Amino acid sequence: MAKYTGADCRLCRREGCQLYLKGSKCYSNACTFKKRPTPPGQHGVGRKKQSGYSIQLREKQKTKRIYGILEKQFHMYYEKADRMRGITGENMLILIERRLDNVVYRLGYAPSRSMARQLVTHGHFTVNGKNVDIASVLVRVGDVIAIKENKKSLKIWTDLKDAKVTTPKWLSFDGKELVGKVVAFPERADISDVDIKEHLIVELYSK
Repeated sequence: MAKYTGADCRLCRREGCQLYLKGSKCYSNACTFKKRPTPPGQHGVGRKKQSGYSIQLREKQKTKRIYGILEKQFHMYYEKADRMRGITGENMLILIERRLDNVVYRLGYAPSRSMARQLVTHGHFTVNGKNVDIASVLVRVGDVIAIKENKKSLKIWTDLKDAKVTTPKWLSFDGKELVGKVVAFPERADISDVDIKEHLIVELYSK
């Protein structure tokens, strides 16, 4: 499976905003974007005026990078959302929020989506008691996400029992048992921690 292997902080500089791809580092003074907010490359300081198409393209690229999704799969979510009832852009974001790697991140199992994706693909989790190692699986209401029994003794999970986890209202988390549950589908208002203008993405794909 294709994936981005470059520097995460370079992506933040390219999009001109923090994408919070490095977990706790992004909230500290060690954040590269805080030190160098200019675009990468020799001519990064002289940012040119953006056209309408460029603004739409950058919004799409920014959203893909926040969630760690490549173009083919991202466009698939748009097409699926376009066939659903309701507002296409909101439907698209809600579908992406339901990805297992994002849910693992939202439940506090991992400090970043990239780490959450790695934990899922390495087989640390079960969904409704079944082993799942596909990060793009879409969760449903009532699904229970738990750590595999043979992984629970790892330090990463024993430390989590002492951590304070704040989850969005569409998820619940039992810190003692380290079990999360999907109690509702996410709504657009629940995705407020990242600045995404999804209508620009819809306008770009609709051309």
